[in-house]
Amino acid sequence: MTTISNDRRARRNVSVLVAAQAFLGSQMPMIFVIGGLAGTTLATNPCLATLPISLIVFGSMTTAPWLSPLMQRHGRRAGFFIGAAGGAIGAAVSAFGLYTGSFALLLVGSYLTGIYMSAQGFFRFAATDAASDSFKPRAISYVMAGGLVSAILGPQLNKLVLDAAPVPYMGTYMAVVVLNLVGMLLFFGLDLPKGPVAASAEDTAPARSKRELIKSPRIVVAVICAMVSYSLMNLVMTSAPLAVVGSGFSKNSANDIVSAHVLAMYVPSFFTGYLINRFGVERIMAVGLFILAGAGVVALSGVTLSNFFGALILLGLGWNFGFIGATTMLASAHAPSERGRVQGMNDTLVFGFVTIASLASGGLMNCAGSGAVHGWTAVNLAMVPFLVLAVGALFWLLRRERRALRAS
Repeated sequence: MTTISNDRRARRNVSVLVAAQAFLGSQMPMIFVIGGLAGTTLATNPCLATLPISLIVFGSMTTAPWLSPLMQRHGRRAGFFIGAAGGAIGAAVSAFGLYTGSFALLLVGSYLTGIYMSAQGFFRFAATDAASDSFKPRAISYVMAGGLVSAILGPQLNKLVLDAAPVPYMGTYMAVVVLNLVGMLLFFGLDLPKGPVAASAEDTAPARSKRELIKSPRIVVAVICAMVSYSLMNLVMTSAPLAVVGSGFSKNSANDIVSAHVLAMYVPSFFTGYLINRFGVERIMAVGLFILAGAGVVALSGVTLSNFFGALILLGLGWNFGFIGATTMLASAHAPSERGRVQGMNDTLVFGFVTIASLASGGLMNCAGSGAVHGWTAVNLAMVPFLVLAVGALFWLLRRERRALRAS
């Protein structure tokens, strides 16, 4: 198949995945805004308030190891249907948990929601399945840009349904059920390979084991940078609504700040792929990590609305460059026959780290000081060692490849 044909097919799939990212993806900002607040109403220990969000990420982490191989065997569409079904069932269980006042049911529903979160994470990889090498960075960026609509739709819809049910926050979960049931119909429009990808003339070597894959420097650095970018974004975003409300601002202000954050996550996707092709993936990843550091500096400078908006906007922008860059590096570091193994391993590690970050977020926010200001400070200071790790790993890779180039 020619490059033009491949890209024509890839563009069709990208359009479907953009729509899915936009419509189905709107549930994530909705749930992340109210997850910690809903947990506060039911948890007996305030340190556990963000546990519902942690269970979503934990559900994603434990889903990736079996969902990725399943899609390798049966196609992406099957996995995406499973994800949307998990999102619908999870939201329904969470709504019932709020109705009955059961924190345990809220956590079970949150875990099932993680199945959707895991499936959504594979949208970006699905965009590259039928794409030429030159189109892959842009395909990933375009799909991630679908989050621009979800950034607007999710928080604004949340304002309408937040108090629509007799029990606070229950209306949000009921709306998420509808989003998943309607949104799953989009996947009928996908035209992706079903089953294992056939080996080409350039891909005749047997697939490497997980141990061999993790020894690849580019895979290791891509995973580390993805882990740090995503987990730090989650660490700060999870605490942000609690910090905003705890600092005396309204729940609608928290919605607006999260909306600005999610916009910053996805608006750059319209040109991130071009920047990667123009300047190189390593430089864009480095810029993303330094912007994440800037977000921490702004957050530590005060607790006014402008500080919250500025920090969360920079947080979204840094995540975009860091995470899309890491995804692009990973996509080019393995053979098609290794797709299921590499992508499943990557998302397991990434969301495992994100789970730890979301668990730490609640503890730092609610139990690291005497109030919201002290907790918010602790959350942002916690970013420092992980940024040092990611920056160090990226510079190690650059030095290693430069030495190899000089030696050759």
